[in-house]
Amino acid sequence: MFADRAKIYVKSGKGGDGHVSFRREKYVPNGGPDGGDGGKGGDVYFEVDEGLNTLTDFRHIRKYCAGNGENGGKRNCAGKNGEDIVIKVPAGTVIKEAESGQVITDMSGDNRRFLLLNGGKGGNGNQHYATSTMQAPRYAQPGQPAQELELLLELKVIADVGLVGFPNVGKSTFLSMVTNARPKIANYHFTTLNPNLGVVDLEDAKGFVIADIPGLIEGASEGVGLGHEFLRHIERTKLIVHIVDAASTEGRDPIEDIYAINKELEAYNAEITLRPQIIAANKIDMIYGEDDPVAKIREEFEPKGVPVYAISAISGQGLRELLYDINNQLEKMDSKPVIFEQEFFPEYHFDVESEPFTVVYDEGEDAYVVEGPRIEKMLSYTNLESEKGFKFFQDFLKNNGILEQLEKLGIGEGDTVRMYGLSFDYYK
Repeated sequence: MFADRAKIYVKSGKGGDGHVSFRREKYVPNGGPDGGDGGKGGDVYFEVDEGLNTLTDFRHIRKYCAGNGENGGKRNCAGKNGEDIVIKVPAGTVIKEAESGQVITDMSGDNRRFLLLNGGKGGNGNQHYATSTMQAPRYAQPGQPAQELELLLELKVIADVGLVGFPNVGKSTFLSMVTNARPKIANYHFTTLNPNLGVVDLEDAKGFVIADIPGLIEGASEGVGLGHEFLRHIERTKLIVHIVDAASTEGRDPIEDIYAINKELEAYNAEITLRPQIIAANKIDMIYGEDDPVAKIREEFEPKGVPVYAISAISGQGLRELLYDINNQLEKMDSKPVIFEQEFFPEYHFDVESEPFTVVYDEGEDAYVVEGPRIEKMLSYTNLESEKGFKFFQDFLKNNGILEQLEKLGIGEGDTVRMYGLSFDYYK
């Protein structure tokens, strides 16, 4: 089966921890701090690979992790950065956050490489915390944690025109006659198990790409048959061509078929039915008798603004007129491909404001201890020795309810507050 959907887990690298150490040299009995910084964790990238056309590889490998940053070392030695990971996908892959189903990015158009997750920042070594009053800090900053997400990958083929129709109406034959595609053709249902793409080249015209969407049946949008597996591929198309069996060689009513297909498209995504449509009444070489079924199709749909073309995919009759009409309609439309806009932003999802913290009283140390990822990140980018930095620090404690929690625990004037090796006296 054509692999156009996959669920995977991705994780960036954790930042390396800062190191605590002091210079130990001959004739330097009280050396200062020389703990090195931790290395940055590896990032997670997605990149388009033109050599890929399915998501088959993701059926075998479902977990992708970047490298962790190394811890800092002695003598101001910084840890090595973690190795980035680059995940290759075919063009047209839409990356979604699995739980919400929201789009993170669409690997289409100019979007050939996308940074999905940042690796954790490496922690500062203790050399950064030396001050005039604390010349031998025994605290180093831990590396920031990794970021992780469960993703849903969906491949939606990039084509201008989508061919729809019930099985065995001649879509594959039509595609093989008008494009360079060579789909498998046989006289039985569900011959097409892949969305076949073909390029139409016209004289004195730009040409376009057609996608043969595998045979739909009633109930496809609810998961009946095989058609529901491929409905997503029609979402990018700008124009829809209904191929119907005008000769009713299998006893089907072509008018009822068109309404049934539109019903399935609307049930899947109502916006699809708003796109321009053309009806190709196929198999006119097999119409016998005085009744003209093509005329009945025209009477039903042309008053609704849907043009109808009588064609024979086998003999080629009517194909030229149909293709040039498709091309003319496409030229009036926006030339840019259909791109799905971003709905889920990982950088906001992992924002410091969403992370927890704790405020407790430590009887052993007679100090109020505030810690947690939110506090740790705040301290990593705040310069407490500057006036503006210290004001930001105070506002952070107030706006995040930390001061309120300290007061609930009974903190008083002059009591000690400790945060990751840094101690402060509390004054209201």
